[in-house]
Amino acid sequence: MTEIGIIAVGGYNEMGRNMTAIRIDDDIIIVDMGLRLDRVQIHEDVEIDKMHSLELIEMGAIPDDTIMKEVNGNVRAIVCTHGHLDHIGAIPKLAHRYTAPIIGTPYTTALIKHQIESERKFGVKNNIVSMNAGEHMEITKEISIEFVNAQHSIIDTIFLVIHTNSGAIVYACDFKLDRTPTLGEAPDFNRLKQLGEEGVIALITESTNSGRNGKAPSEMIAHSMLRDVLLGTEESDVGMIVTTFASHVARVNSIVKFAEEMGRIPILMGSSMERYIATAHQMGYIELPEKVEIYGNRREIDKALAKIMEVGKDKYLPVVTGHQGEPGAVLGRIANGDTPYKIEKGDRIIFSANVIPSPMTQANRYALETKLKMRGARIYDNVHVSGHAYREDHWELLRMLKPEHVIPAHGTIQMHSEYIQMAEDAGYILGDTLHLLRNGEELYIEEE
Repeated sequence: MTEIGIIAVGGYNEMGRNMTAIRIDDDIIIVDMGLRLDRVQIHEDVEIDKMHSLELIEMGAIPDDTIMKEVNGNVRAIVCTHGHLDHIGAIPKLAHRYTAPIIGTPYTTALIKHQIESERKFGVKNNIVSMNAGEHMEITKEISIEFVNAQHSIIDTIFLVIHTNSGAIVYACDFKLDRTPTLGEAPDFNRLKQLGEEGVIALITESTNSGRNGKAPSEMIAHSMLRDVLLGTEESDVGMIVTTFASHVARVNSIVKFAEEMGRIPILMGSSMERYIATAHQMGYIELPEKVEIYGNRREIDKALAKIMEVGKDKYLPVVTGHQGEPGAVLGRIANGDTPYKIEKGDRIIFSANVIPSPMTQANRYALETKLKMRGARIYDNVHVSGHAYREDHWELLRMLKPEHVIPAHGTIQMHSEYIQMAEDAGYILGDTLHLLRNGEELYIEEE
């Protein structure tokens, strides 16, 4: 008899600060340690390196892992499924409390190392181990983990499979079933179906977009939309600025390629742009043209913007941070007139990103667009597809894995309720095989 406990540490009441502990008898595997971005007032350029973990827990910015003291068992590993801050952002604050290795894909572990290096309060000495999609690793004699290739809006994302003597537990938080990605391989559907045949005890899955009908469009669609906006125009000599998620390496890669086709030099600006894209380039995930320029600090960015004004806006394609209207990001400073770059009537601002649905970011984005329009900019909005599965993708994953138990995670109670309705359609019963967890709760499952 194996006793399994699913402990909802963070991310079950909200979007962000994801952390789940999975207990198999007396052994625990922690999955993800994330940050809640809207609680630290900023989206990608986060500066919390000097703050104490307890202060951040009180703010609701990182998971309240003090509940782990009440859980009987030893933490054997901390596994991160991908490199977004809502999954790795709390590692510098919390990981040192556990004598366990941190395991992730190569790109994810490179980003984790960046996070740890910039931390000023705690010393994280945990061993950091890289593992590729398709590989297995033994954690104890009874437990091993497997990385199954997935797709999301950041490269090197995986589904985590925890193998026990009683069957597998699958953690699928942040994925899309993209069969035509522009970077990396499509999800490993054969392995997912195989797992379904072998036996899945529990599936822990994000509920983020489970309320959206149909299936999430492929990244190839965003690629085509961008091409249409950037190249499908008679006014090809106007100033153009593209803003997108710095962590969306595939998207930035597409933009850089289109800049070449347009005969423009791509200039990537923003400290997070430098961190995510330069790391991906150094590790060989993307090839950048020789002409590309990347600037992270403010002085260099302003120098580059002055050069664009001098040489001509039609010669360059700036790719900048700030699509959510984050204070201090490059696009916001341009909109405020705080840089040498001056917006003129007819200049195009292309938002290759959605608005994060929180009141603060919606207000920031509204203010940003208004300022840009007042300066004469033409706005191209939502040239973007989501990195999260829609309702029918979730249905498909359930059909492939056939789990005995399903636990929606990574979302608000409204998102969970949408997921629950879909799972009920698939034959699961709330309170029996389908479980709604809140932060701080543990679900017990006993397996023969």
